[in-house]
Amino acid sequence: QVQLKEFGGGLVQAGEPLKLSCAVSGSFFSIDAMAWYRQAPGKQRELVAQILSGGSTDYADSVKGRFTISSDDARTTVYLQMNSLKPDDTALYYCNVVARLRSGALEGRYWGQGTQVTVSS
Repeated sequence: QVQLKEFGGGLVQAGEPLKLSCAVSGSFFSIDAMAWYRQAPGKQRELVAQILSGGSTDYADSVKGRFTISSDDARTTVYLQMNSLKPDDTALYYCNVVARLRSGALEGRYWGQGTQVTVSS
């Protein structure tokens, strides 16, 4: 199985930066994609950013130019650097990976418990 643990959430003022990290552990064959999602109160969970196994990245329009997703070479940690934070970025941020537990197995999606990010105006 795959375990995810997020770190780095907190309370910041608008305009300040914050960096989230997510440690991936467990027994698996490959990590095919890593991503950050967020869910604000009363809203659906949304994709913030993702990084695929080839290194390509994708961002929600609302965070383009402000957030950067990256991972270490071993793909055991995924980061989200958030700059110029806005009150609208306030949400519970979840780490997500798509992984194969064995060679040839179907991909599975795994989630962390979430870390709270609160941006005050």
